[in-house]
Amino acid sequence: MQRLPIRFPTRLPVWLAAAGVLALAGCGTVPASSYDDGRAGAGRAATGKPAAVPAKMLMRLTEVHEATGMTLLEGPAFGEDGRLLVVDVTAPEGEPKLMSVDVRGKTSRALFTDGRGAYTSAQFGPHDGRIYLTDFAGGVILSLAPDGGDPRTFFSGEVDGARMNPDDLAFDPEGNLYVSDSRGYREGEDRGRVVRIDRDTRKATVLADGMAAPNGISFDEEHRGLWVSELTENRISYFLLDGKGGAASRHTAIRVDGGVAQTDSIAVDADGNLYQALHGRPAMAVYDRHGERLATVEVPEADAEGLESATNVAITPGGTKAYMTVSGPAGGYLYTFKALAEGTRQSNGG
Repeated sequence: MQRLPIRFPTRLPVWLAAAGVLALAGCGTVPASSYDDGRAGAGRAATGKPAAVPAKMLMRLTEVHEATGMTLLEGPAFGEDGRLLVVDVTAPEGEPKLMSVDVRGKTSRALFTDGRGAYTSAQFGPHDGRIYLTDFAGGVILSLAPDGGDPRTFFSGEVDGARMNPDDLAFDPEGNLYVSDSRGYREGEDRGRVVRIDRDTRKATVLADGMAAPNGISFDEEHRGLWVSELTENRISYFLLDGKGGAASRHTAIRVDGGVAQTDSIAVDADGNLYQALHGRPAMAVYDRHGERLATVEVPEADAEGLESATNVAITPGGTKAYMTVSGPAGGYLYTFKALAEGTRQSNGG
């Protein structure tokens, strides 16, 4: 697969091997029909093994771009109008970098494009309703009006003497931003950070550094702490917050057995379950808050050819229908599945 031109850097070093190797069809899982949905931890099979949850194709959104040799969908987030936002990280200038999708009508329309950004996530700000995009390439966080207009730079510049490679973001209830900074990724060095940006002053503070390409970031269901995935170490770290904008503690919470796949974005449902997206396999690993593997959501083997990664998910707010972004040489797709619990802000973007 062609690498991205330098103007469109990405956190993905190489598109990994053929899809036939990557879609390993969930070793050690059991059929979704074995769910025990009547008890806590629904989604875990009655046998005690992780359940295999099949995802169903909804629609194809994009094809591989001739200019970049790739398409990579990310950052799904539902707006108040029920439409789903999706970004295409590798879309060139003139093609949609942010799309609005009518999931019922299976149609999409362009909301935003520009000549500079490689946007890796999208989320609505809780305090102003604007759309916030992380520009991995430019080190910028951009905000847009809900209709995709009125672009404004919310944050740019250095943080503690170094520019960010902002990947995903999460908002606390007050509207402050928490950003996974994959700085050092291209050099293969553990120089990544978690950065907090104050909503009003836009002052950036480093909560943690020395991380291995931090990618997914999401609050837990009570906003007491942050889950952060580290792509090049296949682990999920947990940060207990101190209530004053800082981190009281940090530890490795989950080690993800991804095989050839790596930890991408994270979402958290109303019961506190973690949906860990996998780069290198069109699948997601689902864990409870104690680190127990509950399920593997996966694209059916018959669909898997040409699909290499499931990057992220949005669960319908107040519902359980989930929409997973899946990409590869076959194009960029939305797949659906039933989540283990209802969607909240923590499972809607980032």
